Amino acid sequence: MPAQPSVGRAELPASGAINHADQLARIEDKTARIEDKYARSEALLSRVEEKVESSSARMNDAARQADLSSLRSEVRTLSDRVGRLPGTGALVLTAIITAVLTVALMVAVQRLNLDRMLPHSLSGQGQTNSANPTSNPPASNP
Repeated sequence: MPAQPSVGRAELPASGAINHADQLARIEDKTARIEDKYARSEALLSRVEEKVESSSARMNDAARQADLSSLRSEVRTLSDRVGRLPGTGALVLTAIITAVLTVALMVAVQRLNLDRMLPHSLSGQGQTNSANPTSNPPASNP
């Protein structure tokens, strides 16, 4: 077989190889400096992230304290309002006074012959007797 002629790269002179090695060393130095800057930036970002997280936690605590404070004041207001409500004794006394006054007024209405002014359901007359009012004359005063 005949030898094929070499097609492709030309042989580089020795000075070109040294130049390429220099260039490669400079690229490696730049890469190392970029990696250092990247590591420093990453460290700064992690510190900033920690500070943001701690600030966020403090803000949440402050908001929680404000919520608790407003809840405390609402509970205090509600407690004051409940404390001003009348107690059991006052309610029982009011019921007794109301019953006594109702009985006294009904007796007064009957004594003064004012019961005919009341509706039939309150005066004790049924609807069957209301058709003939003369059959039940009003009571006289004693």
